[in-house]
Amino acid sequence: MLCFNLSFPTIKKPKLLEEVRLALRARHYSLRTEESYTHWIKRLILFHNKRHPRELREKEVNRFLTHLAVNEKVAASPQNQALGAILFLHKHVLNRELGDLGKIVWSKKPKRLPVVFTREEVKAVLSHLSGTNWIMVMLLYGSGLRVTECLSLSTGSGGW
Repeated sequence: MLCFNLSFPTIKKPKLLEEVRLALRARHYSLRTEESYTHWIKRLILFHNKRHPRELREKEVNRFLTHLAVNEKVAASPQNQALGAILFLHKHVLNRELGDLGKIVWSKKPKRLPVVFTREEVKAVLSHLSGTNWIMVMLLYGSGLRVTECLSLSTGSGGW
């Protein structure tokens, strides 16, 4: 009688941050967003003494976001980024919705307006450029690409 030993390697479930990366990539999020979201999720975990986010509820998320504004004095944008990362984690990785977060202390938005070039200023800058630099700046100006996105075009398969 023949006996076969069919042992299959056990497939390990990816760790939490790897699951987050896979979920972001599956939805075509940018590398920068991936880096940002994993950063904020790590910060949340460390803030709560390395507790798994599955154990954290609305109250703990509120404490973290409030801590960012009150104790670390982060601006509104990073605080919103942290919230986005936590919401993504719960919805797409932990497969549950967060409920009411209660009254979070929000960072104040700055009172200043962004500086925007006039058309004449843009023309003046462009007149000092040529070749690849001119093409890249035109792409940035005309399309709204981020600098890193534009630079990644130049390192793609076709190159410049």
